[in-house]
Amino acid sequence: MKLTIDQLTGKSRTHLVSLPCPHSPNHFLQPQAVQAFQGLQQSAVQNGFNLQPASSFRDFQRQQLIWNAKFNGERKVHDDQGNAIDLSRLDDWQKAQAILRWSAMPGASRHHWGTEIDFFDPDLLLVNQPLQLEPWEYQQGGYFFELSQFLQEKLPHFDFALPFMQCNKYLNVGREPWHISYLPLADIAEQQLNPEILLQVWQNEQIAGKITLEKNINKVFKQFLS
Repeated sequence: MKLTIDQLTGKSRTHLVSLPCPHSPNHFLQPQAVQAFQGLQQSAVQNGFNLQPASSFRDFQRQQLIWNAKFNGERKVHDDQGNAIDLSRLDDWQKAQAILRWSAMPGASRHHWGTEIDFFDPDLLLVNQPLQLEPWEYQQGGYFFELSQFLQEKLPHFDFALPFMQCNKYLNVGREPWHISYLPLADIAEQQLNPEILLQVWQNEQIAGKITLEKNINKVFKQFLS
């Protein structure tokens, strides 16, 4: 299914339906992705896991809030070891690159498409331990290591993949073992997105560092998106 520009960039959710979730009613995906994820959940249950979404569809405004808060130093920007980066020492382009390692620009997030899920198992979290969505939680010794190992084997059977674990070696993005993508629809959306569309949807939007992003938009696509 080819998306409209507003659907592609998180400004519309007309392509989505609700993903039933006992922990939150606010999860949405494209219908085909919902069906595939529910099949994956059933397989997980049969193997002793309670597979649940931590995040699914995220609209433009939400991504904008995340981006602006990070760029303005109001929200943590971390390195690959989870340590906070002091953005006050960086110029705007360096700030943008540090954020882009782990967070997409508004309009450019895969979570806009209704094909992406950040997963976890609430039954495996320790009491009073909040979910961090950081690599150590999914690596050996982490809460979700066994679930992660199980999914690496099962995902292809349901047409899901780990887009930020199997990235083009030239991309400068962090590894996200919690992020799965429904490929039959995500591949179509990925082919649609281009710099011209982003520049179009950014008009009249307050985006921190927008001048720098616009100036370097082709570099952004080459290093972080394509």
